[in-house]
Formats: sequence, C-alpha cells, structure tokens
Amino acid sequence: MATTTADQGLIPKRLFVLSCVALTVTAMTFAIRAGMLNDLGTEFNLNKTQLGWTAAMAFYGFPAATILGGLLYNAIGPRLIMIVAFLGHVLGLLLTIFSGGFLGLLISTFCIGFANGSVEAACNPMIANMYSGNKTTMLNKFHVWFPGGLVIGSLAALLIKKMLAETGSTWQLEIAVMLIPTLIYGWMVFTTKFPDVAPDKSDRTDTSKNIKALISPLFIVMCVLMTITATTELGTQQWVGSLLESSGAQPLVILAIVTGLMAVGRYFAGPLVHALHPLGVLLFSAIVTTVGVFALSVASGPMTYVAAIIFAIGICYFWPTMVGFVSEYLPETGALGMSVIGGVGMIGLAVWTPVIGGWIDKATTTATASGLTGDAVTLAAGQNTLSKILLFPVVLVLAFALLLILRKRGLLSSPKLTP
Repeated sequence: MATTTADQGLIPKRLFVLSCVALTVTAMTFAIRAGMLNDLGTEFNLNKTQLGWTAAMAFYGFPAATILGGLLYNAIGPRLIMIVAFLGHVLGLLLTIFSGGFLGLLISTFCIGFANGSVEAACNPMIANMYSGNKTTMLNKFHVWFPGGLVIGSLAALLIKKMLAETGSTWQLEIAVMLIPTLIYGWMVFTTKFPDVAPDKSDRTDTSKNIKALISPLFIVMCVLMTITATTELGTQQWVGSLLESSGAQPLVILAIVTGLMAVGRYFAGPLVHALHPLGVLLFSAIVTTVGVFALSVASGPMTYVAAIIFAIGICYFWPTMVGFVSEYLPETGALGMSVIGGVGMIGLAVWTPVIGGWIDKATTTATASGLTGDAVTLAAGQNTLSKILLFPVVLVLAFALLLILRKRGLLSSPKLTP
C-alpha cells in the first residue's frame, strides 16, 4: 500500500483486527439468537411464526445498512459508519436484554441487523483499499470470521447453558456476553486512525452508471438466486434449534460443526475456485447442499452430525462466490452491485424466515393431530420442514447447471474491465 501524507499514522494490521472483531460480533448475534429462539418463545409466549418475524428483522436491517453505507462510503468514510455499527450493536443488545415482549424484540433485532450491515459496508471497501495488491486474499481472511464468529457464539452459548443448567433460562446472559467483543471493537474504533477516503474518478465508482448497470437480466437472475442461496444457508441455520432439537443431536454443536467447516473451506477456497470456475463451484455447492438437506431431513442420532458435515461442505461457498460472480461478470455495477447482491440475499432471508417458522407450526399441528407426542412431534415437524427446504437447493442445481451450459456455449462470458 502506498503511503500518502493523509495515511501517516495508519496501522493496517490494527484496522484489520478491528474489522475481524466487529465481524465476529455480527456472527455471534446470529449464532446465539439461533440457539435461543425457543427460550424467547417460552419467555414471551411467542409461536414459531412470531419468532420468525423477530429473527427476520435483523435481515431487514442488514440490507438497509449495506446499501445506505455503500452509497455514503466515499462521502463520510469508514470511521463514521463503524461508529454507527458500534452504537447499533450496543443499543440492540441492551434493548434485547430489557425487552418486554414481541415489539421490543422486533426493534432490538432491527438495530442489531443494521449494525451488522454497517460493519460490512465499512470494512469491505476499507480492507480492499488498504491491501490493494492483495485484496482477494485479505477479504477472504476477513470473511472467515463470520463462520468463525458463529462457532465462538455457538460454543459460548452452549457453555453458559451447561454452567447454569439448574437456573433455568439463560438467554439474557447469552446476549450480555456479546457486549464484551462489542466494547472491544468500539474502543478500537475511537482509538484508531482510519484512512481518509480518496476520490476515485473511474466509471466503476460513478453511481449513476452503477445503477443503470443493475438493470441487467443476468444481475436480476443472480439476485433471485441469491435469495435462495442465502435462505438455504442462513435460514436453515437460523432455525437449527427448532428443526433438530429432538433429533438426538445437540443443535448448537451442529451449528458449530457447520460453521467451523465453513471457515476452513473459505480460507482455502482459492484452489477450488481456480479448478472449477465460480459457476462450477456454485453448481458443486448446490448439488452437495441438496444431499445434505435431504440427509438432515431423514437423519436422527449420530447420523445427524454426518448430515450436518455434508450440508456444511455444500453451503460453504455460496455467499462469497455469488458476490464474486457479480464482481467478475458484472463489473460495471461496481461496489454498489456487490452491496446490492448481499442486501438482496438478506431481504430474501427476511421474507423466508417467518415462512419457515410457519412451516414448523403447521407441521407441529399435523404431527400432534396424528397422535404423536413429546419429542416425536418436534422430530416429525423438523424433518417435514427440512423436506420443504430441500426444494431450494434443487432449484439452484437446475439454475446453475443452465448458466454453466450457457457459459460453455459462449453465451455467457466475463467482460473485461475498462480502466
């Protein structure tokens, strides 16, 4: 990185660590909430559909922040966006702890989602600019900390539940734990020099041209597919506690296994992408995910862990490869295109999360009416819901196979960037 007068005093390594801690917090909010949805339902007498709407608010806040932050980044810089992220996390976590019911949970979860999106909006371009000669490697290392943070959050929640098993509900303490890394990165935000935003006159940062480029059939198709990949990956994980609580396996352990494998896979993704090309990776992911979701829908006991491993290998590359595809095949959309594709993924997840909750409620009613009781009801409901989720990766297999065929026939090619 070339050092200018404005950059004097910058410590890229410190800024990178700050970014990783902040991303870890965003992941912990997802993991711990996924593991405590049932506790919230019991505490506030909420059904699965209401819990779905509660979880969905984070997925509305995220795209609102990424798109707004992406549009404002060059004007206000990463520091101010990170201050918004810090304040959003603190406010959202405290509001959750002291929430009095459904409405309070909706508001607090939106604040957390907005904070999560702000972290992405600030850190992605900042890291790319700081490590301009090695941006792909450093961005991959940065995004390792989303699944890595999911592992940390899952294990932290599990430890708290084990230590305080006799005290009953522990969800407030699980939320409070997230304040520790939040305060760490908040302190770093206020004590670290951030880079100034340098003006960029290229077409790729011309917002009006970026917006026009979004109106492309290929981009629209990829946005639709992004809603499905995001729901398959994150929607299933969000409901893992309810879907698998009676399978004979520990849901938080499953979440830790899945996200741990995702972190490793993303860290070493380079050779696979080089060998299969992004579309090949996406098709591979869709096929393996289909097998994984099917296995989860029929597995019980120790085999649930095996099914989870297959599922993890499948979903591992979905999010970063979808964003990479937009960068490679639709470069004229610029940073806005990458922000929008991520935001659309979260919007899709927000729409489908309460739907999945409704599927669980309906399947539970059906299982009860058929005479099942106890764990048999929740197991049947979880497996029935997973059999519906299976449709998502099946659609992805067909879509990515078609796009790969078009590429093989020369009808879909990667355009060259204009300097």
